[in-house]
Amino acid sequence: MRLTWRHYAALAFVTFCLFLTGRMSLPPLDRDEPRYMEASAQMLESGDFVDVRFLDQPRYLQPAGIYWLEAGAEALFGGPRDRHTAWPYRIPSLIGVTLAVTLTAWIGASLFGGATGLLAGALLGVSTLMTAEGRMATIDTVLLLDILLVEAALLSAFQDRQSNRPTPVRTALLYWIALGCGLMLKGPVVLIPAFGTPLALLAVERQAGWWRRLRPVWGWLITLAIVLPWCVAIYVVSHGDFFHRAVGTNFLGKIGHGQQAHGMAPGYYLGVFILSFWPGALFTVLALPAIWLRRAEPGVRFLLCWIVPHWLVFEAIATKLPHYVLPTYPAIAILTAASLTRWTLLRPQAAWARALMTAYGVVWAALGLAFCLVGPALLWRFEHRLSPVAVIAAIGALPAMLFSIRLLLRGERLHAALAVIAAAVMIHAGLFLGVIPDLTVIQLAPRAAALFDDYRPCEDSTLLSVSYSEPSLAFLAGSNTRFPTIPAAADLLRDHGNCTLVLADQRDEPALRAALAARGRRLVEYGRVAGLNYSNGHMLNLGLFAATKP
Repeated sequence: MRLTWRHYAALAFVTFCLFLTGRMSLPPLDRDEPRYMEASAQMLESGDFVDVRFLDQPRYLQPAGIYWLEAGAEALFGGPRDRHTAWPYRIPSLIGVTLAVTLTAWIGASLFGGATGLLAGALLGVSTLMTAEGRMATIDTVLLLDILLVEAALLSAFQDRQSNRPTPVRTALLYWIALGCGLMLKGPVVLIPAFGTPLALLAVERQAGWWRRLRPVWGWLITLAIVLPWCVAIYVVSHGDFFHRAVGTNFLGKIGHGQQAHGMAPGYYLGVFILSFWPGALFTVLALPAIWLRRAEPGVRFLLCWIVPHWLVFEAIATKLPHYVLPTYPAIAILTAASLTRWTLLRPQAAWARALMTAYGVVWAALGLAFCLVGPALLWRFEHRLSPVAVIAAIGALPAMLFSIRLLLRGERLHAALAVIAAAVMIHAGLFLGVIPDLTVIQLAPRAAALFDDYRPCEDSTLLSVSYSEPSLAFLAGSNTRFPTIPAAADLLRDHGNCTLVLADQRDEPALRAALAARGRRLVEYGRVAGLNYSNGHMLNLGLFAATKP
């Protein structure tokens, strides 16, 4: 089967529609997404497109590329100073996930045929991690698209070497431009796949002649031209502090110790793979014997050299989050799809290996059945009601999941994969259309920000939050939001009380009242909101107060 532009357009359209669901109704999702959104909003408000800031602090984690994209999307599609509309900031991630799935299909088709490419795109598109990241205004799907462009250029040069044909200049341009854009998105992280794949191939093949096809003699100048202007500008503005924090603290600091309580032992990514790449994870594990048997084939060798260096680097780094290995998932999806569409699947000979695969399959099936029912269960648990959309999705997904399990037991793995992909589509549609938008208990920040808007005394009022410091509140309430300690909040209310309100949990009210009383002020309550801070699992009962003289 040979794919034409119509196949890719259809796949892109389906992916776009799938990831469009829920995008406009989802509130900002803590914690990373509203940090990106708030920094992009402040970029538009200040007109400063060099120095990225979150509230009153510099955000020196990565270069400005992703903030430019989100600020541009907000400028084109958002309203003036609209703090209650999150979806424009999510447009870059929507484009990123749509093109990433489509490009995965193209790479898979070029290596193993059209059926493999389409199935690989489907496995990537419905994976749990991609489903989550593709709906948020974060950097990960945009970075994934950039890395896919880098790998596509590498693959083109690699295949040209295999076929003994010249590599066009446009392939080299794609590689070095994508490398420059990746550096502007995430800094040195893009160098891991960009140079890790060629170095791994060099170690395996003992020849590097094909690398010259990418014109490295002058190609690096293109990359430098992309990144150098902003690097000079931020160095001048920050007096070098950006590079100290972004490279020295954020990038290199993650290697030796786990930052922000995300330290994990090596093997973490293997452990969470069954969840983050569900439903494709089981089919990947079942494909391992066939992949190992064909490891010397050029296409398989290239994909393994794409996966292994990136995976090992992030397993060795102390700080671990599931999305750090997302750039390997397209290659994993392609190998998995090839095992289903082209190769004879092999059973491991060792009894212990078969037992492990069986246990893995049991866990995989249990996860799938839980996913089918989790939407209605969550609504009933927290809201004591059922959504018709969530119930219909569960009714559709559960039989498809059970049918997939039955097909697996009969050895029909390809049909089982297609059935569980259909189940995953229905599960995700139910969650993002009928569950998460209706879970008001977790929408603490939107309700608190709406209460603040109802009572803000001035146009540029300040909100002090002493008990709830999630970034979503800062985005929704505006860049005048502050998260002070109780004594600092009491000082600000005493000195700037006319245009300042304070948000405090009922457990912190006595301390806040006492601090204000010592400063000759008392609290007046305007309203309350209660709910779950899902970032830490704490139930809060927040009151909105003003400070007045006794």
